[in-house]
This record gives sequence, structure tokens and C-alpha cells, in this order.
Amino acid sequence: MVAVPSPMPPDALIPDADTASPPAIEVSGLRKVYAPSGGAPPKEALCGIDLRIPRGSFFGLLGPNGAGKSTLINILAGLVVKTEGRVRILGVDIDRNPRRARRLIGVVPQELNLDAFFTPRETLEYQAGLYGVPRADRRTDHLLEALGLMDKAHAYARSLSGGMRRRLLVAKALVHAPPVVVLDEPTAGVDVELRRSLWAYMKDLNARGITVVLTTHYLEEAERLCDRIAILDRGRIVACDAKHRLMRRLDEKELLLWLEPQPRRVPEQLAGFPARIEPDGTLRVCFRPSRTAAGEVLERLREAGFFVRDLRSVEPDLETLFLRLTGSAASSAADHNQRSRSP
Repeated sequence: MVAVPSPMPPDALIPDADTASPPAIEVSGLRKVYAPSGGAPPKEALCGIDLRIPRGSFFGLLGPNGAGKSTLINILAGLVVKTEGRVRILGVDIDRNPRRARRLIGVVPQELNLDAFFTPRETLEYQAGLYGVPRADRRTDHLLEALGLMDKAHAYARSLSGGMRRRLLVAKALVHAPPVVVLDEPTAGVDVELRRSLWAYMKDLNARGITVVLTTHYLEEAERLCDRIAILDRGRIVACDAKHRLMRRLDEKELLLWLEPQPRRVPEQLAGFPARIEPDGTLRVCFRPSRTAAGEVLERLREAGFFVRDLRSVEPDLETLFLRLTGSAASSAADHNQRSRSP
């Protein structure tokens, strides 16, 4: 990919913002209840959630299938009517000023909803027209080039590969230079090269001040990219904080130790620590960093007469936290994540 087009200054789009520097997205008491047919009971997809997404953040919105992520995104995009609650995008209330609110956000949907007989250039020009972008301000060529679509500018969308269609969806969401971009499973089923190039592009946009909201089942992507994370489960926010503070909640750490002489059993000096000898002879020791320093484990081994030839520290990852907070409901997402990483 080449140069990223400069985004429109966000303040230019929010003349009626409630505060001088509002959060990118603010949700208060948001509920959505679906009334199914056939006498089935109503389904509450969102159960009065409160959520604040800071301006300029790279925000991860995670949760198992059916947690309510898509419902929330569709409400933000103006595609689903909420049951109750308040939603503001950069201080603009989506009920009081729906047109302004929609101009502030660009949504990249999971579904490939493109007109098969439009070319990429026609698609972007048409989308820009829907948002009322004057021809002199349109960035069609910038977006086509930045997203690697210039050589396909005049090809029908139906002839594009899946990866190219994904890129076109991203470009389509950016034609009106929104200061907030929402990506709903943008890399589902795409190749590694596209994933890398897309994330490089979105990180560049974020560095320029664009707020990026990401939903994904690739938890390692969210862990690498996002600075703040919210986890949604059964229509409720079960965690929302800066990534490093969320990870500290686990308060777990492991040391893998290669010792001389090689131990035949766990040393008595490590009584009280979950520890075991691995099949290859390494010693695995678990401890809580808030209570025990790694140096204390090493000192106990020295007292037991062992020399530490090598060691490796193993930190818990976002998937561990995800499974702890969402329980059995997360198993399908974890299985999907594992299959996606398998060759």
C-alpha cells in the first residue's frame, strides 16, 4: 500500500457537540429487545449497557457469537432502532441529529454487500454522492491507490477476489472521511498478506487521529492492535479498560526453567507453588506476580542446589482473559480462533 489520504478534521463535522472534546462513542443505558414471531418470548440483545470509547483510540469490541456486538454496531450505523438508551458519536446524539451522526462514522460490515455490476471507482463515487461529498472534495483516487485497488478501478466488483472486495468495503466506508471507523470482522476468511496490509493501513489512520473500533474473533490481532478493550457477553459489558490493566486482572505468570542437574521431581522448596516437571525435563512453575516475585522462585531453586541454565517467562494472553470472563459461551469463538490459526 502507498500513502494514506489525510482524514477530514473531525471537529469540522461536529458543530453541535455537547462538549469541547467529547469521546468518540458514548453509550448510556442502551437496550435492544427483539420481538420474535410465533409466540416466542422477546430476546434482549443489549441489556442496558454503558460504554465510552475515547477519541483517537484503537478500541477492541470482543465477545462470543450472539453477545450483541453486531446489534450495537448496527445501532451506531443507524441500521437498527434501539429500544431505549442514549447514543452519541463525538457528542452528536443519533436521535437528535441522525444525519450528522452518520457522517461521523464509517462502518466496514462483515458481509460483502457490494453491487456486482459497479466498478470500484463507480462504487466510491456513488457512495460519496450519498454522503453529499462535493466532487472537488472526493478522494476516490487516493482511496483506490491507498488500498491497492487502482489497477482494478474499472473492473466489475463481481470479478474481484474476496480480498479485493474486502479492501473495497474499507474504501467505501472512508469516502466521507469519517473520524470514527468501525470494522466488523474485517479479516474473516482473508489471507495473511491482506490482513497485514489492512492493519498497517488502519494503524496509520489511527496514528493520524482516527478512532478505530474493531470486532474480531482473531484475539491475537486484538491483543496486538488495540489499546483499549471491551468484552461483551450475553448483551452485557463484562470488562472494559485499557488493555494492560485488563491483562493484569489475571495475575498469573509461568516460568519455564532448564535446570542443572535436571530435577526428577519438583523441589520441596517450591511447596505451595503449582509446579510440574515437563516431559522434556523442564520445570514449569506458576505464581501470582502480585504476591511473589520471579526472583523468589529462582532463590528457592538456588537454595535447593540447582543452577538455572536457561528460563522463559510465559505471560497469559487475551484469549485466557476472554475465556475467563465469558465462560462456556466463548468456547465456539475460541474454537473458531484456533481453527483459523491452524495450517
